[in-house]
Amino acid sequence: MRSKKSLSAEQAALFDRLHLPHGAALVAGVDEAGRGPLAGPVVAAAVILDELRPIAGLADSKKLSSKRRLALYDEIRAKALCCSIAEASVEEIDRLNILQATLLAMARAVQGLRLKPRLTLVDGNRLPVLDMPAQAIVAGDALVPAISAASILAKVQRDQWCAQIDKDYPQYGFAAHKGYGTAAHLAALRAHGPCEHHRRSFAPVAQLLERAP
Repeated sequence: MRSKKSLSAEQAALFDRLHLPHGAALVAGVDEAGRGPLAGPVVAAAVILDELRPIAGLADSKKLSSKRRLALYDEIRAKALCCSIAEASVEEIDRLNILQATLLAMARAVQGLRLKPRLTLVDGNRLPVLDMPAQAIVAGDALVPAISAASILAKVQRDQWCAQIDKDYPQYGFAAHKGYGTAAHLAALRAHGPCEHHRRSFAPVAQLLERAP
């Protein structure tokens, strides 16, 4: 997590507010993984941390090694008061658009929590539809431990999906590029066409489908 010294004045004020003791406030952090890839579901997680069982090293999942993410994934699931992981499918992404599908996955993650949060903090600048107070926080995965924890759960879950699908569709290389539009992935798409897990509404996939005989 970023130190307070590295934050702007506005972010520092937010930092102070969010790091006051919450007591029994049940604050949930929410984040997602998989908005940008050309294939697979978008995954969201919600976490309510236990203040009596702190977890060292929580940070934006993108800043952590794969090994460290896996270790924290297990620790979060063991120590959090509760956590929930949810998805929006490729069909929902293509039907709703990726933003709305992401918000849907976030709402499902919060709804899946065993305990109902009194406040939900969501990474980014948009909020899903929720039945409790919520606040969107830009760069929240670097500022708020519960959001950091959610980002780790979502990232690991999404990466595990890619590893599993790679076994069924090894020609695409999902385990390596995680579904993103890398040169290798685009070359595989041109060679083999899209599979059932590719997002038809995303431009590189849509363009290939348009050119298909």
